[in-house]
Amino acid sequence: MEGFGESMLVIGRVCTIIPLLLLVTLFMGKRSIGELPVFDFIIIITLGSVAGADIAEPDVRHISIAVAILTLGILQRVVSQLSIVFRWFGRMVTFEPTVIFYNGTFHVKNLKKIRYSLDNVLHMLREKDIFDLAEIDLAIIEANGRLTVLKKVEQQFVTKQDVNIQTSSSGMSLPVIVEGKIYPDVLSYRKRDEQWLVHELKKKGIASEQVFLATINRQNELQFSLKNEKEPQVPPLHH
Repeated sequence: MEGFGESMLVIGRVCTIIPLLLLVTLFMGKRSIGELPVFDFIIIITLGSVAGADIAEPDVRHISIAVAILTLGILQRVVSQLSIVFRWFGRMVTFEPTVIFYNGTFHVKNLKKIRYSLDNVLHMLREKDIFDLAEIDLAIIEANGRLTVLKKVEQQFVTKQDVNIQTSSSGMSLPVIVEGKIYPDVLSYRKRDEQWLVHELKKKGIASEQVFLATINRQNELQFSLKNEKEPQVPPLHH
């Protein structure tokens, strides 16, 4: 009977805590899960932990959990309102956007600051159907961790296909040097060898160890971004 009583208690708590969570979430306001600011994300995680403790631990006082959930909802609403009224406060409780690529060059210092690897960025670019760095004018990691890309003017709006101009595609650019390491299999795929690559680098006065990222396209054209290259003067972004 004791086990049955505890089971009914848990069922009762679930039936009351879920509607309460729904009401608090609606009170907090419309948010896309992928767009949650940092503070809102913390609130959501805490709400889940508090609700879980209420359901899993019958000894915990139900009313205390309800008060905690309501308090968290009110706190989130207050912080959101303060962020709207006082922009300096909003910047304190979230991340600012970070420019990671500008004018053909990776901003290595900014990548390290936000702890994003080159692999992370290349993956995110492919998700946006960008396979050639030559297409990019500006790339930004937003406050929610997503990547925003501004393509170069010639890559926007009317395409060459739209006006019936015949052109050859540069195809997918493949990383051939990543943080100083040369990938011979990529060179072989493009019917080139390491000697050719070293020669091309020497023509520009570059050693492979200096290269942060080098890519090669279908026309065997190389594009470089250097490790110790002077950081590009990026546009100031504050929101």
